Amino acid sequence: MRVLVVEDERRMAAALQRGLQAEGFAVDLAHDGEEGLHLARNGDYDVVVLDIMLPRLSGYNVCKHLRAEENWVPILMLSAKDGEYDMADGLDLGADDYLTKPFSYVVLVARLRALLRRDAGRRPAVLTAGDLSLDPARRRVERGEAQVELTPREFALLEYLLRRRDEVVSKSEILEHVWDTFDTDPNVVEVYVGYLRRKIDVPFGRNALQTVRGAGYRLAGDGG
Repeated sequence: MRVLVVEDERRMAAALQRGLQAEGFAVDLAHDGEEGLHLARNGDYDVVVLDIMLPRLSGYNVCKHLRAEENWVPILMLSAKDGEYDMADGLDLGADDYLTKPFSYVVLVARLRALLRRDAGRRPAVLTAGDLSLDPARRRVERGEAQVELTPREFALLEYLLRRRDEVVSKSEILEHVWDTFDTDPNVVEVYVGYLRRKIDVPFGRNALQTVRGAGYRLAGDGG
């Protein structure tokens, strides 16, 4: 698997390169945003590790340019910024994941492997399942012509399920990606699935959000 690391701190970049190579990855380095954008555009990479605070072109802008060009290479952003709005900005621009510095190297590798397991095909800006749609940038959910109002947690849950539509996802996977923890009581997932069903399915006579007994939940790709 080919990885592009775009990181201006050269010691960190070299350490990441050595560590990832030890894990069996082929790794290229770029030390500023313009070089990183050029390599990402022209190289056949499986994933990009992208710092935000870069010389010449920020990581935000690198990500924005790639997604505008419909380059859907998975992007893991790294940043010393740990504010929730900074994370939201990166994800809304099209990044797939986000880690704050300092980070656990073990977690970084696990996140990269998770990204590589996902479909690397075209990932549109608006997520759909039948007539159910979610626009992450506009924070808008619609069922047909009707707008559906969701809380931030319900929105995050629906977004994750839409990105994995037609797949069965476990409570532990949902906790990791929506609550970013394994320590929360798993029953909270069941509670929020219920909340979500009452907003996206029940009023419309649909059954998109399905329980797979003993395994987890599935969001039907046809919208139920």
